[in-house]
This record gives sequence, C-alpha cells and structure tokens, in this order.
Amino acid sequence: MARTINRLSYRKVETLKAPGMYGDGGGLCLQVTNGSDSTPRKSWLFRYAVAGRERQMGLGPVSDVPLADARERASVARELRRAGKDPIVEREASRMQASSVATKSMSFDECAKAYIAAHRAGWRSVKHASQWSATIETYCSPVFGKFSVQLVDAGLVMKAIEPIWATKPETATRVRGRIERILDWAKVRGFRDGENPARWRGHLDHLLPARGKVRRVKHHPALPYPEISTFMAALRGRDAVAARALEFAILTAARTNEVLGATWSEIDLDNRVWIIPAERMKAGREHRVPLGERAIEIIRGMMAKKQNDHVFYGDRRAALSNMSLLMLLRRMGRKDVTAHGFRSTFRDWVEEQTDTPRAVVEMALAPSYR
Repeated sequence: MARTINRLSYRKVETLKAPGMYGDGGGLCLQVTNGSDSTPRKSWLFRYAVAGRERQMGLGPVSDVPLADARERASVARELRRAGKDPIVEREASRMQASSVATKSMSFDECAKAYIAAHRAGWRSVKHASQWSATIETYCSPVFGKFSVQLVDAGLVMKAIEPIWATKPETATRVRGRIERILDWAKVRGFRDGENPARWRGHLDHLLPARGKVRRVKHHPALPYPEISTFMAALRGRDAVAARALEFAILTAARTNEVLGATWSEIDLDNRVWIIPAERMKAGREHRVPLGERAIEIIRGMMAKKQNDHVFYGDRRAALSNMSLLMLLRRMGRKDVTAHGFRSTFRDWVEEQTDTPRAVVEMALAPSYR
C-alpha cells in the first residue's frame, strides 16, 4: 500500500530539479521552480481547502526549512484545520499581535526618559531632573536599562540597589523609589503589567533591612535614639536661642534650614501648626507640621523675646545661622552628631519602635524627591 504521508525522503528533496509540485502527504508539498538563472528553487507549501476553495500557505524555502521542520509546520496547520480554523488567517493574526506587542514595547531606559520628560515641568529645578537622570544612569542602566520594561523583576531591582543599600542607604532608597515610579508609569501607559517589583512594603522589606538598621551616611552623624532623652534633658538646660532652635528642629523632625528660616507668619498657634511655604521646601510643596505641647512652649517663649520676623533670631535682625547650632553641639561636647542627623534618629525610632506606615514617615520628613 502506498504511503499517504511522509512520501518524500531527504535525498529526494535534495535531488529533485524538474519544476513541479511534489506531495509529501497531508497537504504538504515541495514546490520546485526555475529561477531567472535556470537554477532550481525549492520551497514548501501547505495546500488545503476552505469552503471548497483551494488555499496555499507558504512554509518557507528548503534552504531555511528542512524536511522535518516542514512536516512539523504542516502538522500544526492540520490541527488548525481540524479545529475549523484557516491557517493563513491565524498566521496573519499572530503576526499582527506580535507587531502590536513590538510597537508597545519599551526598554526601561526609554521609560525612564519618558517619565522624566513628562514630570520635568512639575519639578522646581533643573537640578532635580538631573539628579533623576544621574541616579538612573549610574545604578539602573548598567543592570537592566536596555531590557524591556516588562522584564524588570525583583531580581533585577535587587541587583541594582542591594550593592549600595548598606553603604549608601539614602541613595539606595531614592533609586528604589524612582524605579518604582517609573514602573508604575510604564504600567499605566500599557508597557508592562503585573505587580511592581520595586515596591517596599510587603515585598522588598522582606529582602532588605530597614534603612535605619544599616550604616549611616558619614556626613550626617546621627544620635542613637535610646540616647535622645538624655540629650534632650541636657539641651533644655541651656538658655540660648540656638538651644531652642535645635530642640524645635528635633521635635518637628524638620531640616535645619527650615527651622532657622521660620518666620512668625508661618506659625498658626490657634490650630497648633507650622505651615512652611512651598518656596522654602526642597520638594517645592507646602509642608504642614503639627506642633506638640513642648513645641508650642518653645514658640511662646520665643514670642516673648521677639526681635524680628524670624522665630529663631540672630544678630542684626537676621535669622540664626547654621554655625550657631554646630557651635552649640561642640559646647555640649557632641562632635559625634550633627543637627541634620536628628532626622535619621527620628526615622530609626519610628521604623524600629512603632508600626507607623512608611508613607506617614515620609510625609513627616518631607523628602526632597517625589
């Protein structure tokens, strides 16, 4: 009995030269034609009928598709026919889908540039945009910048930030946050789906230690929070404007410049809040600080000795200087800490001793990035 399928042999496919159509069975045919130089050209066709009309689907030239591969492609086409589908229509639909995916595909670096461009107008300074670009180029681009943004996963995020998590915790935190924002942007724009692998709570917080538990940045030495009570008692024992300014800064977890630049127009005693205008904040957004009992006492005490528009006044109707706080710490014998470092003390205490959500902590500290 003659074979109904797999009629051709590898040798026959190689040696056939006469133009014509040679069936292998099951709809698979070898088509031989003469080229312009009379050299035989061989290609594969899958022949079938739809509604009584013959269709021919090319499966590729013999030079690229050997006999075994041609049979496999024909087998897939027969499965489609058994399912009542047209193989040519299905192939075109698949190509269109692949083309659509390719059109929507963007690398992480491309998404980062688009994100920065979209948000640049809302950032207060050119420097802020430059910092974004610099951190992405330094820590992300070498690791996964050229990857499709869809392929960025927790492993790649960790590869970018883990090496600097202990040595540069502030920078690492910013990089993580910026990756998270870029991936969120990419998801909204339709360039990726799934969970954000750079999110902290319930994800990276299981893989990395809290920032407060790693080595602190050297240029802002911080006081360990178990020692804060003793330090505050010593600070309250000093009768000086600088002492009150530093105490107020510690109680409000504010930056030194924000405290020293505070004016009476920013203080709302009726509502017990300090309203720092956007132009005095690094992030360019108004910041409201609730004032506790001791902070109110400090404000009332300074009001009784009011000298000028500044709450913490210096000489010649000016604000107190940064140097005054540094000298105060030196007189207290504390060369091991800085005024700015008390913000880290606050963060460490919150993260290790309370269940305060991270978003609330960030809001209290009013970070300079978004």
